[in-house]
Amino acid sequence: MKITEIRTRVVQWEGETVPLPPHFCTNPMDIVSPMLSPETMGTFTFHGWLIVEIFTDAGLVGIGNAALAPLVTKQMIDQYLSPLLIGQNPWDSEFLWQHMYRKTMAFGRKGVALVAISALDIAIWDLMGKAAKQPVFRLLGGRTKAKIPVYASRLYSIPLNELAQEAAAYKAQGYKAMKLRFGWGPIDGAAGMARNVELIRTVRETVGDEIDIMADAYMGWSLDYAKRMMRLIEPFNLRWLEEAIIPDDINGYHELRRFGTTPIAAGEHEFTSYGFRQMIEAKALDYFQFDTNRVGGITAARKIQALAEAYSIPVVPHAGQMHNYHVVMASLNSPIAEYFPMVDVEVGNELFWYIFKGEPQAVDGHIDLDDNLPGLGLAIDEAALSRFKVIG
Repeated sequence: MKITEIRTRVVQWEGETVPLPPHFCTNPMDIVSPMLSPETMGTFTFHGWLIVEIFTDAGLVGIGNAALAPLVTKQMIDQYLSPLLIGQNPWDSEFLWQHMYRKTMAFGRKGVALVAISALDIAIWDLMGKAAKQPVFRLLGGRTKAKIPVYASRLYSIPLNELAQEAAAYKAQGYKAMKLRFGWGPIDGAAGMARNVELIRTVRETVGDEIDIMADAYMGWSLDYAKRMMRLIEPFNLRWLEEAIIPDDINGYHELRRFGTTPIAAGEHEFTSYGFRQMIEAKALDYFQFDTNRVGGITAARKIQALAEAYSIPVVPHAGQMHNYHVVMASLNSPIAEYFPMVDVEVGNELFWYIFKGEPQAVDGHIDLDDNLPGLGLAIDEAALSRFKVIG
């Protein structure tokens, strides 16, 4: 089997979007917002997506995708990476990954280059699964759980009565865990800290003590602010505090982990096994949260899984989607997975529901993968792309 063609398409949502209220979610831009607009979360919305298809002389097509900087990622693939793959055997996946990684090392290593490699690598694993007539998780070691427990991941900073209603709905739907987002950061001072605590208290009082709650600051806090907040959130028994500070501050994560008893999670914006090795060496995290379509694809994800397991660090990938679910299914070291409920388009996390067919829907707080669907089990919903501007 040889790769004959690689097709990339950016699809940009042209339908209606839900406007984001102030303090919807903290983010790294908050600290500079006095010089800009008071509302900065719009910087981190992404209403475009990259679809990658790898065609072969065997008639099989592998599907990959990327959600970050899709136009730039498309250029990276078209100009630098596709020529390395044409004519190659997709079963040589490790060699192909190393070729792409090393060829772009002078200007890559992290960020967009790894996002592009990830999209292609996911498509290659999809191809291998289809060629073997097996789901990808079987190529990774097989089923380690009857079903995957998932946590409802939304609960943005909204009026407290609405937040309580949403949390109660997730509990009624059978979720045993859910994640909220903080709305205030360092520039909001002590008053903002009190409002953050109100968010956690509202959810905890709504769902009780038998439901796990996680909380995400999305890189929006400073180390000092995070330490002050940690004193206030300790009574609410969070399963983890996520991305409290910027990802480059590895020493800061180490300090946070030493400072309190709330477990510390991050890794959504980290890349390759080298990045996570640094996290291990720094004793920085209690949970790893790479996203398979950013970290280097399934080839990188399985290496990080093995590394994390050796150090007893659970892996709970960022976001839902099939590329993450297959990695979770094949590892005992991944006890739970993130799940974005299907909602109207707002931040952009939910766009994969509008682009692909085959994504599993949660039932009673769990999702399952079909043993009889080869590859990732996904298809592109070509008819639904009429709601997007397509750049091919």
